Amino acid sequence: MSTTMKAVEIRSFGDPDGLAVVDVPVPAPGRGQVLITTEAIGVSGADTLIRSGALAAYGFTEGHIPGGEVAGTVTAVGEDVDSAWVGQRVWASPGTGGGYVEQALAPAGEVLALPAGLSAVDAVALGSSGVVAHFGLSTLESGDAVLVRGASGSIGIMAVQLASRIAGAVAVTTSSAERGDRLRDLGATHVLDRSGEGGGPDGYDLILDVVAGADLPSFLRRLNPNGRLVVVGAVGGQPPADFGTEIMAAFRKSLSFATFSADTVPAAERASVRAAQLTAAANGELRAVVHDVLPLAQAASAHRRMDAGEVFGRIVLTPQPHRARSTAS
Repeated sequence: MSTTMKAVEIRSFGDPDGLAVVDVPVPAPGRGQVLITTEAIGVSGADTLIRSGALAAYGFTEGHIPGGEVAGTVTAVGEDVDSAWVGQRVWASPGTGGGYVEQALAPAGEVLALPAGLSAVDAVALGSSGVVAHFGLSTLESGDAVLVRGASGSIGIMAVQLASRIAGAVAVTTSSAERGDRLRDLGATHVLDRSGEGGGPDGYDLILDVVAGADLPSFLRRLNPNGRLVVVGAVGGQPPADFGTEIMAAFRKSLSFATFSADTVPAAERASVRAAQLTAAANGELRAVVHDVLPLAQAASAHRRMDAGEVFGRIVLTPQPHRARSTAS
């Protein structure tokens, strides 16, 4: 058995050309860890931000291996981990990185067995995104008007599906009519352009925002009294420095602004929600949307497509030749 494996690391911050395929030692699982031979690796917006250097202030350095979710087969376990995991096909989160590899380490508490009938590719298309969408929509009430800003990514797609079960109206922002049609098929009732124009409700009770960026204040103004704006991503960058002034200017509307990271949810609660969603996907009750499946060695190409805004759903990397897409995609 080889003692080295292929990995993709950030050789230098900046454009996707800074990603490099390298040989690294195959790791051994430590206490509380499992080793997974990866079949599918999710490519996320967070990965692209880390690669660009935008999150360097948060401790990410050059040499970092991206990748926050994988699916595959457990091949070894560390101390204090039940050996029954060995041989099981699982979804797992290595943490804030370490997934762009042929064999990934993950904490045993961040590992879930895949339900029968769900592919590894589909698992990483919704495993982390579905949890973020679920908790980001936690204050949603029956009949509410919801806007999902940046709905064409994996978080937005899951949010549209989940919100459509409860909300009175589900508006989305996206970049084209074709994407709008696909989002309507997933449950959207109104399709707006990226600036939020194009019709829809007069105001929103909840806005789930994956974008943030310079236009964030204009969306705050679209909230109904007592409305909530929840930022779950920042692919558009930071809001203006005077964003707090906008919030205070709307004082009499009793608006709520929040950020949300799934890291603040207890692991057991995340696992419960994720397990239910993976089962729902296996049963055809939720749809995993996969834009494309690429070899691990083409991670830079995946990031270029993410940066260009070409991706609807999720790009998935696989170390092995990919034979067939799931019918859930």
